[in-house]
Amino acid sequence: MDTMTISEQDIVNSLCLYLANKKDRTPESIQVELLYDDDYGFSAEAYVGARKQILVESNIIEALRFWLDTERHVDPYGSLRLELDEEQGIIAQYNS
Repeated sequence: MDTMTISEQDIVNSLCLYLANKKDRTPESIQVELLYDDDYGFSAEAYVGARKQILVESNIIEALRFWLDTERHVDPYGSLRLELDEEQGIIAQYNS
């Protein structure tokens, strides 16, 4: 079983690619901020043009699976979980 740590920047990139694909935009035109709350868990705010969109943890996981498939060319259906790391911020652990 291979383990991969996905950085906060790669998570943001995956959300930009995922939303660009869904909204027929360029990834560069999308802004994303990752958030963590003790009560609500992981989420993200995305700005597509002037429109703000809130993404919950399942949306982030879906975007990561899209990124793993299209950019990293690995099986997107391995084990994937988000973590809050003291030094690295919000990261994801992927096990194929």
